[in-house]
Amino acid sequence: MKTSPDVDAYIAGFPPEVQKILKKVRQTIRKAAPRLTETIRYGIPTYVGRGNVVFFAGYKNHISVYPAPRGHVQFKQELSAYKGGKGTVQFPLDQPIPYDLITRIVNVRVEEDAKRA
Repeated sequence: MKTSPDVDAYIAGFPPEVQKILKKVRQTIRKAAPRLTETIRYGIPTYVGRGNVVFFAGYKNHISVYPAPRGHVQFKQELSAYKGGKGTVQFPLDQPIPYDLITRIVNVRVEEDAKRA
Protein backbone atom coordinates (compact mmCIF):
# COMPACT_ATOMS: atom_id res chain seq x y z
CA MET A 1 0.00 0.00 0.00
CA LYS A 2 1.46 3.34 -1.05
CA THR A 3 0.73 6.75 0.39
CA SER A 4 -1.33 8.76 -2.09
CA PRO A 5 -2.21 12.46 -2.20
CA ASP A 6 -5.91 11.82 -2.79
CA VAL A 7 -8.50 9.07 -2.93
CA ASP A 8 -8.43 8.79 -6.73
CA ALA A 9 -4.67 8.20 -6.66
CA TYR A 10 -5.04 5.75 -3.78
CA ILE A 11 -7.58 3.65 -5.70
CA ALA A 12 -5.53 3.85 -8.91
CA GLY A 13 -2.68 2.07 -7.12
CA PHE A 14 -4.60 -1.22 -7.06
CA PRO A 15 -5.26 -3.84 -9.76
CA PRO A 16 -8.33 -3.08 -11.90
CA GLU A 17 -10.57 -5.69 -10.25
CA VAL A 18 -9.78 -4.27 -6.79
CA GLN A 19 -10.20 -0.69 -8.06
CA LYS A 20 -13.75 -1.55 -9.05
CA ILE A 21 -14.55 -2.70 -5.51
CA LEU A 22 -12.79 0.26 -3.89
CA LYS A 23 -14.72 2.67 -6.11
CA LYS A 24 -17.99 1.07 -5.06
CA VAL A 25 -17.00 1.20 -1.36
CA ARG A 26 -16.18 4.89 -1.85
CA GLN A 27 -19.50 5.51 -3.60
CA THR A 28 -21.35 3.65 -0.84
CA ILE A 29 -19.76 5.78 1.88
CA ARG A 30 -20.32 9.04 0.00
CA LYS A 31 -23.97 8.18 -0.63
CA ALA A 32 -24.55 7.28 3.02
CA ALA A 33 -22.71 10.35 4.33
CA PRO A 34 -22.62 13.07 1.66
CA ARG A 35 -21.75 15.83 4.15
CA LEU A 36 -18.50 14.23 5.28
CA THR A 37 -15.24 15.56 3.89
CA GLU A 38 -13.16 13.04 1.95
CA THR A 39 -9.40 13.07 2.50
CA ILE A 40 -6.38 10.84 3.02
CA ARG A 41 -5.27 10.30 6.61
CA TYR A 42 -2.91 7.64 7.88
CA GLY A 43 -2.33 6.83 4.21
CA ILE A 44 -5.91 5.67 3.55
CA PRO A 45 -9.23 7.22 2.47
CA THR A 46 -10.87 8.92 5.43
CA TYR A 47 -14.23 10.61 5.86
CA VAL A 48 -14.31 13.44 8.35
CA GLY A 49 -17.13 15.22 10.15
CA ARG A 50 -16.47 16.61 13.59
CA GLY A 51 -13.79 13.94 13.80
CA ASN A 52 -12.65 10.97 11.77
CA VAL A 53 -15.84 9.06 11.01
CA VAL A 54 -14.90 6.17 8.75
CA PHE A 55 -11.89 4.86 6.84
CA PHE A 56 -11.47 2.20 4.19
CA ALA A 57 -8.40 0.48 2.80
CA GLY A 58 -7.50 -2.04 0.16
CA TYR A 59 -5.17 -4.98 0.71
CA LYS A 60 -4.04 -7.96 -1.29
CA ASN A 61 -6.87 -10.25 -0.18
CA HIS A 62 -9.44 -8.00 1.47
CA ILE A 63 -10.97 -4.56 1.91
CA SER A 64 -11.06 -3.14 5.43
CA VAL A 65 -13.51 -0.68 6.91
CA TYR A 66 -12.68 1.14 10.14
CA PRO A 67 -13.95 1.50 12.76
CA ALA A 68 -16.38 -1.37 12.72
CA PRO A 69 -19.04 -1.24 15.43
CA ARG A 70 -18.36 -4.76 16.69
CA GLY A 71 -19.67 -3.84 20.13
CA HIS A 72 -23.11 -2.80 18.82
CA VAL A 73 -25.75 -5.46 19.39
CA GLN A 74 -27.25 -4.88 15.94
CA PHE A 75 -23.92 -5.73 14.25
CA LYS A 76 -22.41 -8.33 16.57
CA GLN A 77 -23.66 -11.44 14.79
CA GLU A 78 -23.26 -10.06 11.27
CA LEU A 79 -19.70 -8.83 11.82
CA SER A 80 -18.68 -12.10 13.50
CA ALA A 81 -18.66 -13.66 10.02
CA TYR A 82 -15.66 -11.48 9.07
CA LYS A 83 -12.09 -11.27 10.28
CA GLY A 84 -10.84 -8.11 11.86
CA GLY A 85 -9.81 -6.59 15.14
CA LYS A 86 -11.93 -4.91 17.77
CA GLY A 87 -12.52 -1.89 15.54
CA THR A 88 -12.01 -3.26 12.05
CA VAL A 89 -13.76 -5.53 9.62
CA GLN A 90 -12.13 -7.29 6.67
CA PHE A 91 -14.23 -8.16 3.65
CA PRO A 92 -12.49 -10.85 1.58
CA LEU A 93 -12.06 -9.98 -2.08
CA ASP A 94 -13.11 -13.49 -3.13
CA GLN A 95 -16.57 -13.04 -1.59
CA PRO A 96 -19.36 -10.56 -2.36
CA ILE A 97 -18.80 -7.26 -0.56
CA PRO A 98 -21.79 -6.43 1.69
CA TYR A 99 -22.30 -2.83 0.60
CA ASP A 100 -25.56 -2.63 2.55
CA LEU A 101 -23.63 -3.51 5.73
CA ILE A 102 -21.07 -0.80 4.93
CA THR A 103 -23.93 1.69 4.56
CA ARG A 104 -25.31 0.74 7.96
CA ILE A 105 -21.84 0.99 9.56
CA VAL A 106 -21.43 4.46 8.08
CA ASN A 107 -24.87 5.50 9.33
CA VAL A 108 -23.98 4.46 12.89
CA ARG A 109 -20.64 6.25 12.70
CA VAL A 110 -22.31 9.44 11.40
CA GLU A 111 -24.78 9.31 14.33
CA GLU A 112 -21.86 8.88 16.76
CA ASP A 113 -19.99 11.76 15.14
CA ALA A 114 -23.03 14.03 15.46
CA LYS A 115 -22.97 13.51 19.24
CA ARG A 116 -19.41 14.83 19.55
CA ALA A 117 -19.09 18.17 21.30
